[in-house]
Amino acid sequence: MEPLRVACIGMGWWSDVLADAIQRSKKLKIVACFTRSEEKRKAFAAKYGCTAAPSYETILKDRSIEAIINTTPNDVHLKTTRAAAEAGKHVFLDKPIANTVSEGRKIAEVCRKAKVVLALGYQRRRESHFRWIRQRIDAGEFGKLVNAEANISRDRLGKIDLNSWRYTAAGMPGGVMLQIGIHYSDVLEYLLGPVKAVSGRFAQLVLPGDNPDVASLVLEHENGALSTLNASYASASEYYLMNLYGKEATAYYDMHSGLRVLKRGGTSASPVPCPKNDTFVEELEEFASAVRGEGVPEMGGEAASASLAVIRAGIVSAREGRRVEVAEILAND
Repeated sequence: MEPLRVACIGMGWWSDVLADAIQRSKKLKIVACFTRSEEKRKAFAAKYGCTAAPSYETILKDRSIEAIINTTPNDVHLKTTRAAAEAGKHVFLDKPIANTVSEGRKIAEVCRKAKVVLALGYQRRRESHFRWIRQRIDAGEFGKLVNAEANISRDRLGKIDLNSWRYTAAGMPGGVMLQIGIHYSDVLEYLLGPVKAVSGRFAQLVLPGDNPDVASLVLEHENGALSTLNASYASASEYYLMNLYGKEATAYYDMHSGLRVLKRGGTSASPVPCPKNDTFVEELEEFASAVRGEGVPEMGGEAASASLAVIRAGIVSAREGRRVEVAEILAND
């Protein structure tokens, strides 16, 4: 199969993360890039050996370009993706799909009408330890799922750029929970099933600006299980935690100790070796295969809009001090 010819738009640190992954793959090839800053697009073009396009329109008119890798700000996801879809370009879009569910659904609709593939970047669910847990859940080894707790935290003190849309209330409403917490709310849904309702509390404790740097959610899953999710940019280090409790077994994961499992009747948790996998390459190659007519993306527009609704429910809950059902957000956001 010939490599999928892609153009990257929106030059920032995440565009480089995805571009690095593309270079590790043989299924995609970066042929062009565009961002409004001439300096940034020239630097990206030099780094990745592609053409620095003078405009987005130039990329859209180039019939040799098959797909767009879109890492533009959330609030222009609809505009940039609609333009790509109308030009017949497939789109790999970084999460979240948008800042509101209604815009997320419009993005899914324009891609569906244009018959182009839309894939969303939710790489955390692909990590080998979570795939292992999911397989054992499906095999019945955990029994009835009752509870889970998750934490995704990073240190942003001294690293924050208040000129970046990622750290403003307008550009990233919900702050840390929308920016990184959504990864683990997705993993919680992946493991325990869809969320029915959310109760949230947000705080701004360490970072400057106008956005929460600490957030906590209590998630009520449709199967009756409860889970908690904490996200922080105010911690002293980077940290990831995911503990899942079933009637027959419990899984413990953290980034320092790896995955361990304790079965009913056991006295100590046993380590589970899970080789590190390249989640970025996996999701990009899945996208490339879908464009070639082989399968569909695991996270498409509708799934990503539903994922966003969980975080939006948390935002409304924190603002209004009440429990918020996801169905309310899906109907009104």
